[in-house]
Amino acid sequence: MQPLNFILLWHMHQPDYRNYETGEFMLPWVYLHAIKDYSDMVSHLEAHPSMKAVVNFVPVLLDQLEDYAAQFAMGQLRDPLLRLLATPDLEQVSTRDRLRAFDSCFRSNHVTMMQPYPAYKRLHDMHEALRERGEAELAYLSGQYLSDLLVWYHLAWTGESVRRDNEAVVRLMTQGRGFSYADRKQLLDVIGELIQGLIPRYRKLAESGQIELSTTPHYHPLAPLLIDFSSARDSEPGSNLPMETIYPGGKSRVARQLDSAIESHVRRFGITPRGIWPAEGAISAPLLEILADHGCQWSASGEGVLANSLQMSNAPEPLPERGRYLYRPYRVEGGAGGVTCFFRDEKLSDMIGFEYSKWFGRDAAEHLVHSLEDIGRNATPGENPVVSVILDGENAWEYYPYNGYYFLNDLYEILENHDSIRVTTYQDYLATAKQVDVVTLPVLAAGSWVYGSFSTWIGDRDKNCAWDLLCAAKHSYDLVMQSGRLTDEEKAKAERQLASCESSDWFWWLGDYNPPYVVSSFDQLFRDNLANLYGLLKLPVPETVREPISQGGDAHELGGAMRRAS
Repeated sequence: MQPLNFILLWHMHQPDYRNYETGEFMLPWVYLHAIKDYSDMVSHLEAHPSMKAVVNFVPVLLDQLEDYAAQFAMGQLRDPLLRLLATPDLEQVSTRDRLRAFDSCFRSNHVTMMQPYPAYKRLHDMHEALRERGEAELAYLSGQYLSDLLVWYHLAWTGESVRRDNEAVVRLMTQGRGFSYADRKQLLDVIGELIQGLIPRYRKLAESGQIELSTTPHYHPLAPLLIDFSSARDSEPGSNLPMETIYPGGKSRVARQLDSAIESHVRRFGITPRGIWPAEGAISAPLLEILADHGCQWSASGEGVLANSLQMSNAPEPLPERGRYLYRPYRVEGGAGGVTCFFRDEKLSDMIGFEYSKWFGRDAAEHLVHSLEDIGRNATPGENPVVSVILDGENAWEYYPYNGYYFLNDLYEILENHDSIRVTTYQDYLATAKQVDVVTLPVLAAGSWVYGSFSTWIGDRDKNCAWDLLCAAKHSYDLVMQSGRLTDEEKAKAERQLASCESSDWFWWLGDYNPPYVVSSFDQLFRDNLANLYGLLKLPVPETVREPISQGGDAHELGGAMRRAS
C-alpha cells in the first residue's frame, strides 16, 4: 500500500451556559463532559505517547472550565447541581431543588450509563414507580435517596480512566448505596481536581509536540452566515432566508471573535495557533480571507463542501470517485490562498460518531485501520494522501460501552505501531508537504460539515425567526454603543453578551427534529441572553424576546448533539 498521512482532529466545544446577570450555570454539561470525556481523551493520549492528534478547544469552553476551577478553588459553587451535591443535609432542601435533581439526574444514555449499574437503575425504577402514581408521591423520597441519586449520577458521568485509576471513585462505586455527606464531599473533591487539571494536561501534551492545539472564533459563531446570509444559497439555492438581508457588521464581528480566540490561545497555551477549525466546519471564501489576514495557516471543513465546490467548478461534468479528490490539501484562488484547507472523510468520521459504538472495540479499531489501508492501496503511484477524520471529542462516547475506552485504546495502539500510516498533525504535515501536493480550488461553495450546507442553522421558520431577533438586538447594540451612554466597563459587558448571543448552538437546537425538552432549554437560554443584552444596553426587552421561538418535535433520529454528514 501507498504510505498515507492520517490526521485525527477532536473538536471540544460547549456553548456558554452561564447567565451573565446572575453568574449561575443554567445547564451542567461543561463540567459533566469535563469529568467524563475531556478527562478520558487526554488520558488516552497520555497512555499512548506516540499517538498524535489535533485537539481543538473553543475558547468559550475554556472560559467555563476555568470558571469551574475557580469555583472549586474558592469554595463558592454557582452550578445548582454541584451545590446540591455539596449540601450537608439533603432532608432540608427546597422542593425546587428536589425537582431539579429528579429532572437532571436521569439525563444520560440509560443503556450505557445506567443499566450497567444496578444500584443506579434501582433509583430510577423507584422514581418512575412513584411518579406513575402521581407527582405528589415523589415527596416520599428521602434525603438519603437524593444523596444516592446525586452520587450515582456523577459516578455515571465519570470517565472510564477515572473509574479505573481513582481510589475514591472505585470505593464509591463498590459501596453502591447509603452515601454520606463525607462521601459526597470526597466525590466533589475528585470533580474539582479533574477540572482544575485539564488545561495543564493538554498544554503539556502540546508542549511535547504530541498534539497540536487549534482554536475557533471565541463564542463558536456560524461565521459565514454572520458575514452573509445569502451564502446559505451556495449549497441550497432555494433556501429561505431571514427577513433581515444581512447581519449588521457581521464581518467585523467575525474578526473580533477571531482576535479574541487568538488572544485566549496565546494566554492559555503560550503559542499562537497555526490553524482554525471554524465553528461547525463552516467555511466560505470571505471567511478564509479573514483567516488569512490573521496569519492562519490551515483550516478544515466537510467532504460535502469540497464536493459542492468541485461540482461548481466542473459542472456539468460528474465528479470522479471520491478517492481521486478527497485526500489532498487545497488552496482557494484569490485572497484566501494563504490558507491551506483540508476536508474530512465523512464516512470514516461518521463511523466513529454513529456506528462503531455498536461494535466490539477491537473490531471497530481494526475496521478503521483497514479502511485507511484501503485508501493507501487505492492511491496512485507517487501520491501522498492525507486523510482527515474530524468529529466532536465529547458527544459520541456516551453511546459506547465504557465510554469508548476499548475502541480508543486499541485504535491508538494499532496506529502507534503501523508501518504505513503516519499519524500526524496539520502543522507537522504542512512543514514537510511539497507544493505539488497542494491543489488549487477555483471556487469555494460555502457550507459546513453537516450536509455540506447551512440548513441546520438557517432556512426554516424558527431558525430564521431567531436570526431576526438577533439582528434586531444588534441594531440596538450598534446605536447604543455609538451614543456614548455606556462606560467602557459597560461596553465590555455588552460586547461579551452579544458574542454569546452569536453562538451557532442556539440555532442548531431550534427546529421540529429535536426533543421538546432540549429545544425548550436552548430556546430559553438564547432568549435570556438576548434579554440580558437589552438590559446591559439599558433598553426595555421587546415582547418578541419573551415569546418561545420553537417547540421541538418527534423526528429525534435527525436531531441531537451530533448530526451525520449526509
